[in-house]
Amino acid sequence: MRNAANKLVAVFSMCCLLLGGGLLSQMAEAAARESTAEGKKFAFDIKKGNCLACHMIPGGVSPGNIGPPLVAMRARFPDRQKLRAQIYDASLLNPGTRMPPFGKYKVLSDKEIDAIVDYLYTL
Repeated sequence: MRNAANKLVAVFSMCCLLLGGGLLSQMAEAAARESTAEGKKFAFDIKKGNCLACHMIPGGVSPGNIGPPLVAMRARFPDRQKLRAQIYDASLLNPGTRMPPFGKYKVLSDKEIDAIVDYLYTL
């Protein structure tokens, strides 16, 4: 009888893990989609990232050409932290850059920079 009860508990536990894991996965995917949408909003907002002022972005209107096109970002920045650092303060790696230090001067919050990175990784 005890062995049957242990098996039942084990099966119940496994079901809870699988169902909970699926729910957590769905919640994580929803959060990622929301962050990506927020990132695009910040990237296109002239009072925030305003990336279009200098960069061509797919779907953007009237892009600038001072900076490189923002395409294939995962391939160009396989290390996510390097892309984040570029947005935070590009002058750390390139003292002559024209790119504003969005994080250093608090134009963008850490959360907003993370959301922009999430968005750029979809390009």
